[in-house]
Amino acid sequence: MRPLCVGQRRALALLFLLLAAAAGLATPSAVRAATAPAPAPPAAPPEPFGADCQTSVRGSHVTAYCHNPYPDADRVRLHTDCALWWDIDADAAPVEVGPAQTVRLTDRCWKDVRAVWVTHEKVP
Repeated sequence: MRPLCVGQRRALALLFLLLAAAAGLATPSAVRAATAPAPAPPAAPPEPFGADCQTSVRGSHVTAYCHNPYPDADRVRLHTDCALWWDIDADAAPVEVGPAQTVRLTDRCWKDVRAVWVTHEKVP
């Protein structure tokens, strides 16, 4: 019988390594599941929060109406992104919306509006 060359020995070692790895993966799933930690109890559902805001854009004017149907106050802020590079984007001052209140937020660009959105923050 001829001795194995270096390339054949490496190929044989790689084959044994792959077989050993495959044998490790073939462990029954029940054994792996038994060693896993117990699942955490389900978290409580988050409290409903946040005013419902409807935005509209007419030309260069932006308007948002925010109504808060929840018992906790919400601090809303209107953000306007203007389309042209020289037109200054605006972030309005935050306004607190109490329970069952509706507020109107307005802003404008000099020319065109690219995007508008409202952010929410819980009032401590």
